[in-house]
Amino acid sequence: MSADYSNAAWPYFTEEHEMLRTTLRRFIAERVLPQADAWEEAGLVPREIMREMGSLGLLGIRYSSQYGGSEMDTLATALLAEELGRSSYGGFAVTVLVHTDMASPHLHHAGSQAQLERYMPDIVAGKRVAAVAMTEADAGSDLAGMRTSARRDGNEWVLNGSKMFITNGVHGDIYFVAAKTGAPGRNRDISMFIVEKGTPGFSVARPLKKHGWLSSDTAELSFDNCRIPAENLLGEENRGFYSLMKNLQNERIVLGAQSMGEAARAIELALEWTTQRQAFGASLWDKQTIRQRLAMRSAQVEACRALIFNTAWRDAQGQQVTKEVSMVKALAGTLVNEVMYDCLQFHGGMGYIRESAIERMTRDARVQSIGGGATEVMLEEVAKRMVPR
Repeated sequence: MSADYSNAAWPYFTEEHEMLRTTLRRFIAERVLPQADAWEEAGLVPREIMREMGSLGLLGIRYSSQYGGSEMDTLATALLAEELGRSSYGGFAVTVLVHTDMASPHLHHAGSQAQLERYMPDIVAGKRVAAVAMTEADAGSDLAGMRTSARRDGNEWVLNGSKMFITNGVHGDIYFVAAKTGAPGRNRDISMFIVEKGTPGFSVARPLKKHGWLSSDTAELSFDNCRIPAENLLGEENRGFYSLMKNLQNERIVLGAQSMGEAARAIELALEWTTQRQAFGASLWDKQTIRQRLAMRSAQVEACRALIFNTAWRDAQGQQVTKEVSMVKALAGTLVNEVMYDCLQFHGGMGYIRESAIERMTRDARVQSIGGGATEVMLEEVAKRMVPR
């Protein structure tokens, strides 16, 4: 038994969108689900999976056909994230989404023609894995508190500092790194740089063990007099802060959609369990409290999905959606955790066992109210746009 989360009646989606959904569901069923438990144990998603997704056109859905992309829209991005979330393996989902929608957009939006031609085809094909190095141990959502620095030295930039919680950090190939480049006191003078694996002075300080998302590799990175060519500056000097803020809009839509894919799948699993599990002479579904709670959670997920896809549609039309994106991130990150709590509760003791999908999904969901902008930060972004200035 499963809930119906198709979008056939939604006005936003075209036949092309539905073809993308069909391709994703088939790929996940055939290539991800049979192997994903092993990826959880290994702590990474195999490169061949990324290459296979690239060959299906799943890693460049909004990029130019010149580089192998499909030239679709923000709705396609949200749809991709939702289906990856529905896989029930958050580590796999975020490995892909960091590559497609959190790291590589920095290159796509700001890269020179030479940079695009050098890196974009391999990124879209899944031959080289991308990561974005923004967060630091003492500067998460506070970009102005960043300490990693870059100084110009002739025809090179010299990077010093460290980055924390970097997805695809261990096994990535191309890193888009944020560093301070302005004068002291100019907190928003940040620039973006392209750093390739193997560059002298750049290293993985340590892989990080996490509460969830076990199949996504996460690392602390170190830059110790790391020298890169001057042409590896990505975009304009001292304008990286605005590039980061722009891409966080997309990232938050993506994380919201992923969260609702996870929530929808959790409700499906809870429906399957409660309709089959017998207790006190009847199924759990026959208990009014349980079925009404799941009905309410289903309604809340559908409402949040409507907000997400409406926001994605408006973004695709070029409208200003900063407030709505912050709403998406705050609401979805909170709701997915509430859904997981109920669905695990209704699984009883089985929900607490590692072999249960809902146990893994509950661990994976916890970070959704933290990463990409903590819920409290997002609510402040909404609040300050509620009062006219």
